[in-house]
Amino acid sequence: MLRKLYDWVFEQARKPYAEKALAVVSFAESSFFPIPPDVMLAPMVLSQPDRAYRYAAVCTAASVLGGLLGYAIGFFLEPVGMWLLAVMGKADTFEASKALFQQHGAWVILIKGLTPIPFKLITIAAGIFSFSLPLFIALCVITRGARFFLVAFVLKTWGPAMLEMVEKRLALFTVIGIAVLVAAFAAVKLIPH
Repeated sequence: MLRKLYDWVFEQARKPYAEKALAVVSFAESSFFPIPPDVMLAPMVLSQPDRAYRYAAVCTAASVLGGLLGYAIGFFLEPVGMWLLAVMGKADTFEASKALFQQHGAWVILIKGLTPIPFKLITIAAGIFSFSLPLFIALCVITRGARFFLVAFVLKTWGPAMLEMVEKRLALFTVIGIAVLVAAFAAVKLIPH
């Protein structure tokens, strides 16, 4: 079933209403949908490289709005949020996740938002744990924007060959990205105010 859904999302990238479908998929993926918007973003950028950053902006805006829905599910409808986490096989890690969020919530959002880990897990958990809403929104804009604009940049600049290389070495690129992010935050903290 998941493969059929994946194929359906990929097929939507070829339709005249692809940009609207991209927004819907990006919104839904941040709160309840299992397929990431990259499945649509990649072929859309490859077919129209001049619109790459527009598509990345659509993904980012819709993903942040979907993240707010995920947050609301966790915050206002905790039983529904817990059920969704259970469906995704993550309810058993609730206590460990709570401790992680309490100590490093901002880092969790930033790092997980860049990775292929379903973002809905983070948005729902942030709501359940009552994470600061303004900070949540800012972090979502940063992490989702970085992810989608990076995909758009890579595909616009180097095309399909680079996409294949990135997919093969996604873990390495994620680690490098996290290291750069940590170094940047450490540098900011060391600068006297």
